[in-house]
Amino acid sequence: MSDRLNSLTSWHANWKGLRVAVLGLGVTGFAAADTLAELGADVLVLAPEGDNERAGLVGVIGARLVQTDLSQVPVDLDEHHPEVLIVSPGFHPDHPLLEWAARNQVTVWGDIELAWRVRDKTGTPAEWILVTGTNGKTTTVQLAAAMLAEAGLRVAPCGNIGVPVLDAVRDPQGFDVFVVELSSYQLHYLGAQAGPDFVTPFSSACLNIALDHIDWHGSFDAYVAAKGQVYDRTRVACVYNKSDSRTEALLRDADVEEGARAIGFDLGVPGPSDFGIVDGIVVDRAFLEERSTSALEVTTVADLDAAGLAAPHIVANVLAASALARSYGVTPAQVRSALNKFRLDAHRIQPVLTRNNISWINDSKATNPHAANASLGAYPSVVWILGGLLKGVDVGDLVARHSDRLRGAVIIGKDRSAILGAFERHAPHVPLAEVDADHTEDVMPQAVDLASRLAVAGDVVLLAPAAASMDQFTDYAERGRLFSNAVRERWEGEADERPTNQPFA
Repeated sequence: MSDRLNSLTSWHANWKGLRVAVLGLGVTGFAAADTLAELGADVLVLAPEGDNERAGLVGVIGARLVQTDLSQVPVDLDEHHPEVLIVSPGFHPDHPLLEWAARNQVTVWGDIELAWRVRDKTGTPAEWILVTGTNGKTTTVQLAAAMLAEAGLRVAPCGNIGVPVLDAVRDPQGFDVFVVELSSYQLHYLGAQAGPDFVTPFSSACLNIALDHIDWHGSFDAYVAAKGQVYDRTRVACVYNKSDSRTEALLRDADVEEGARAIGFDLGVPGPSDFGIVDGIVVDRAFLEERSTSALEVTTVADLDAAGLAAPHIVANVLAASALARSYGVTPAQVRSALNKFRLDAHRIQPVLTRNNISWINDSKATNPHAANASLGAYPSVVWILGGLLKGVDVGDLVARHSDRLRGAVIIGKDRSAILGAFERHAPHVPLAEVDADHTEDVMPQAVDLASRLAVAGDVVLLAPAAASMDQFTDYAERGRLFSNAVRERWEGEADERPTNQPFA
């Protein structure tokens, strides 16, 4: 890395004329281009051909856009001679443009490194709290941010949650704390060529590790290694899942700052320095002086149930978020107050309605087997709607684990063969139905009709696809919305009933 790049560790450094190529024009790529143009850099944006609502704004912000086939190196990139390439998270490490950068010794940064370097735009930089994991990241980030806000702090949930960190950095009001959701992609690029001004989080958490994104990382080991980078250089608290040995192993291997504490969480009775549950009470045994003999009450499972937060995997998110907030000095009373007001986003174990003592639940956000496992485990008798893009992951273990609780399964998605094979091997007794629809708008009405034929009183019909949505839908939100609409349309005009299958183990 050049001396000039090493010197760029502040918004107020000399960025003028720095030649930069930005790869991608999603929300992250546009935020990077906008930031660098504001700093006075010479910015070239490279994006695939096709419609993009941000394309017309690139010239307005003072950057130059080339939309072309990115499977080959554009002439414009060679002629630009970039000193640094900013890569958006979706581009694989073996992408031709990244291979070009390696051959030409061009430094590659992700948006997180850039944001860390310019974090002082509005004065004293905000502290960063980092959250990663295969599942539960967004909910945990939202929970922690709500708890910090309840304490009167100016807090921004940002990162992979949808608001780029660069946008939060440039907000003129400034913030005390960022709670940053990090994907494995962002962590990969954060660790690839980190500069001298390393990201040094206040606290960090890895919630869980399970098979996911193998197609992007190339191997499970590479995926796990990327996740583990969330703990590096943490100064105060490293939060890990006691029920997931991989998170503890990652923490043990991490290069943390001296004095950083390991804080465990799970649904069991906590030891000293842990968060957990005792007789229906969520307790903190980490952030009190008498932690070897005492505990602080944070909330109760009954209160979480009243707020719609009682599913076991959501309780785990509550515990992790509470640990992060408490590490920053938020009081137990403030944590509890925030939890009483908090409501989950749509498409996360969202009750749609109950008819004839059958509850319909939308968990379209369960885009991988690990997330679907958590949802399935919350209910005793399920008609399961699943399928979509499996991203190279086998669902066989998931089917085997829950075969005894399945009343039936409805399989959606363009390629259903892998799922059908998993049921044939691991749960041949479970009745199956397939949705064979050519048009997006037909998928969920068919799925709802087939599921209604399988379900009986006392069942939950659960949309927990264990797969990504882009084979048939724009995203998981569209998938969940169309499911909920199809359920409501089927019983339009009939009075709703109280859900009968409230989760908590």
